[in-house]
Amino acid sequence: MPSGAAGERSPSPHRRLPDFLQSVNLKYVKLGYHYLITHLLTLLLLPLIAVTFLEAIQTDPDDIRQLWLHLQFNLVSVVSLSGLLVFASTVYLLTRPRSIYLVDYSCYVPPPQLKAPYSEFMEHSKVCGFDDSALEFQRKILERSGLGEETYVPEAMHVIPPQPSMANARAEAEQVMFGALDNLFASTGVKPKDIGILVVNCSLFNPTPSLSAMIINKYKLRGNIKSYNLGGMGCSAGVISVDLARELLQVHRATYAVVVSTENITLNWYFGNRKSMLIPNCLFRVGGAAVLLSNRASDKRRAKYELVHTVRTHRGCDDRAFRCVYQEQDETGKTGVSLSKDLMAIAGEALKINITTLGPLVLPVSEQLLFFATLVLKKVFKFKIKPYIPDFKLAFEHFCIHAGGRAVIDELEMNLQLEPIHVEASRMTLHRFGNTSSSSIWYELAYIESKGRIRKNHRIWQIAFGSGFKCNSAVWKALRNVKASVHNPWKDCIERYPVVTVDQVLSGTN
Repeated sequence: MPSGAAGERSPSPHRRLPDFLQSVNLKYVKLGYHYLITHLLTLLLLPLIAVTFLEAIQTDPDDIRQLWLHLQFNLVSVVSLSGLLVFASTVYLLTRPRSIYLVDYSCYVPPPQLKAPYSEFMEHSKVCGFDDSALEFQRKILERSGLGEETYVPEAMHVIPPQPSMANARAEAEQVMFGALDNLFASTGVKPKDIGILVVNCSLFNPTPSLSAMIINKYKLRGNIKSYNLGGMGCSAGVISVDLARELLQVHRATYAVVVSTENITLNWYFGNRKSMLIPNCLFRVGGAAVLLSNRASDKRRAKYELVHTVRTHRGCDDRAFRCVYQEQDETGKTGVSLSKDLMAIAGEALKINITTLGPLVLPVSEQLLFFATLVLKKVFKFKIKPYIPDFKLAFEHFCIHAGGRAVIDELEMNLQLEPIHVEASRMTLHRFGNTSSSSIWYELAYIESKGRIRKNHRIWQIAFGSGFKCNSAVWKALRNVKASVHNPWKDCIERYPVVTVDQVLSGTN
């Protein structure tokens, strides 16, 4: 460091004060500010409480006796006030929203013979009539997709030539749904007859009778069950199903709701050469999840999580958003799902609206004040400053971002300023199971559980995107330290994870 004036000696390094701008990490300053604002009300109330206590201990006993005599002579007023308090308390207890508990959930793991390593996938693609350009495109997509060598495709796609029939599609649906439900009933001990609400979502396969009817028939559910079958709602339908179950559990007392989220590949494999329709072939894989929800207070002791918030955003009024994920026929009459080049931009717009709604519900006061102050400076005083991005890491300990593809995870990691550990569950789910559509957020939660990271009162944010275009969020709070269940889908491979994926190597990230 140069001296301040000619002839002065430089101070000894041992006597030099530290450069605080270099030594103090600003994130800790921000964290301190967050604690200060969050506990501001408590800090302001402490002096008031102290003054009240001092006044109370200095009160003359004669004053207390006079107050008691005054209340005796105003018995009607005292009784009326007490009655009003009892009435108000009763109304509050009867009208407050019921707590919704997640007792347990189960993710389906297909048998090993359904695994589809890259080499097998490409060999099957060659015999399916794809031209050279389409084959090369699929190879490049797979290489950068983030998928590993152990994802699963349905049995009908392992046959040469493939056999995409209605019977095989039903078989796939039964295998996935019944596999997840068998494990769920076994782990919770709940009898199928105790289920009062059933919500099933599958975007692209909606046979008659419905998937929900197939479950009712298989498990002989009771005749007055409230059953719903959601179709065409894309990868975010899992959160929609949870939100629908939540609404129903507010109406129907002391009951269980089962949510089943899955997708069907057998009848929705694309056999044409249009590149925008080939991407789903490379990303989507077999998977499904079954979730048991309850509004019974007695289930709180054994439940894993409590549902805190659900926030749904729909951009269907915008034509670009409506058509960015679109099922249609190509020029040769082959049906597939086309993905628009504007998909990521549209997803970003939907995310912005969703987190703007979610933010005030979950962010600490400190973050909301910073966001509001920045907005006022920018809009009112015309300051040329960047919009303040709230720090959602202060609101949540864990993130379950829909494993729709590497680009989706990358964008959310960057835009929400997350750390690699926050998106680890999403990346590893994509690597191990691929894009399992609406059920992917449950495989991610299972990953975090397998790592032993969830502690009591931790908050989890599940966020998913879907056709329409939709962005939906669910917020959960852990009711205890959560351990991996017996049927956890990661139980046989968790020690191998996290891994460095091929796409991370190619992009230079780790």
